[in-house]
Amino acid sequence: MRIAVFDTHPYDERSLLAANARFGHTLEFFEERLYEKTVELAQGFDAVCPFVNCRLTDAVLTRLKDLGVGIVALRAAGFNGIDVDAAARLGVKVARVPAYSPEAVAEHTFALLLTLVRKTHRAFNRVRDNNFSLNGLDGFTLHGRTIGVMGAGRIGQAAMRIAKGFGLKVLAYDPYENPALAAEMGFEYRTLEQLLRDSDILSLHLPLTLQSYHLINAQSLRYARRGVIILNTSRGGLIDTPALIEALKVGQVGGVGLDVYEMEEGVFFNDLSGSLLPDDTLARLMTFPNVLITSHQGFLTHEALTAIAQTTLGNVSSFEKGEELVNEVKPG
Repeated sequence: MRIAVFDTHPYDERSLLAANARFGHTLEFFEERLYEKTVELAQGFDAVCPFVNCRLTDAVLTRLKDLGVGIVALRAAGFNGIDVDAAARLGVKVARVPAYSPEAVAEHTFALLLTLVRKTHRAFNRVRDNNFSLNGLDGFTLHGRTIGVMGAGRIGQAAMRIAKGFGLKVLAYDPYENPALAAEMGFEYRTLEQLLRDSDILSLHLPLTLQSYHLINAQSLRYARRGVIILNTSRGGLIDTPALIEALKVGQVGGVGLDVYEMEEGVFFNDLSGSLLPDDTLARLMTFPNVLITSHQGFLTHEALTAIAQTTLGNVSSFEKGEELVNEVKPG
């Protein structure tokens, strides 16, 4: 099948071309994100392959249908940028990559955490300037503290396993509790309020839904322990950023590690070093010395990219052969 791959970078091309040796599709790569202004680029293709910041609205999907596109093969787990109801109504299939390397994202979470609590990013910059002073670099030990994992899916479970290795006590919040899993892995479920009250560290691994949108907000932050460390490698919309900034200003939140941001579209994945940052809220967040931000790179390992490419192209092949789409996204 002919696949138009949108919002691509060199690492996408490398991994998809390598995986395609097994599948034999025809791939064409576009740097542009897929949305209303770029949908015409899909003309002549059987499938489109968007990424997380593409926007497939009703209008975009209608045009894709008119152009003969039969499947949207999303090379990511999250699908909140796609109007799934519209796709179903139009008969356009949507498939995703539900799990590629949970360990990659979980490990990046702890990279952020360790950098924050041991201030290695500040130490690195000092030493490069021949400043070997340790003043102001005191951190805290993870062993014996409590981490609250919000979302006990595959990535959350991978984070819990790492946390256990550091000697952290593990608590979890999940709308769908699994007592057998808790017993097997040795963690305890809490309500959201209990988790906030009992955790020194909060690690977010929930999907973005109507229920989880801005779950971390002014109200919920009041329940949290003073000085709590918050990590988000899941979805930016889980956090109300202005409320987070206010909590940072008064010390209610002691540190933040973000790999995602609610308004990251048009900013993350782009080199803006030669221009002013257009997002005032993000700019304000970046002024805090106890905030560490990476540009949605939690998935960026060789193993994860290979798995994403293989599953994405496999979804297209299943569609082409009329087989069951095991990774199909359906309304509801």
